[in-house]
Amino acid sequence: QVQLVESGGGLVQPGGSLTLSCAASGFTVSNYAMGWFRRAPGKEREFVSGITRSGVSTRYADSVKGRFSISRDNAKNTVYLQMNSLKPEDTAVYFCARGPGVTYVPVMSSTYNYWGQGTQVTVSS
Repeated sequence: QVQLVESGGGLVQPGGSLTLSCAASGFTVSNYAMGWFRRAPGKEREFVSGITRSGVSTRYADSVKGRFSISRDNAKNTVYLQMNSLKPEDTAVYFCARGPGVTYVPVMSSTYNYWGQGTQVTVSS
């Protein structure tokens, strides 16, 4: 049974940092592209970052490039999203998702077929 469980969200001041974790079970993360998406209040879900099955390539939305970093720990079967220099506009529910077993990072949410329940990130003073 495929499961994705996000954790690490919370309230942080502008300029602060958070690390989100996505613990996977029922499959091996190194066999699939993995992605992070977010949904801000009143907005559509959007791609944030992704990592290829090999772990060699990563991809970021322009809005988070240079501030966020995705990584993976194969031994723990967990994917991480390190978020630095957080801004109020980063406030959203963040979701981890499993993509296809391909060698690139898809950005379309429809390409991802398993999703976690999400974790709330609020950036506010």
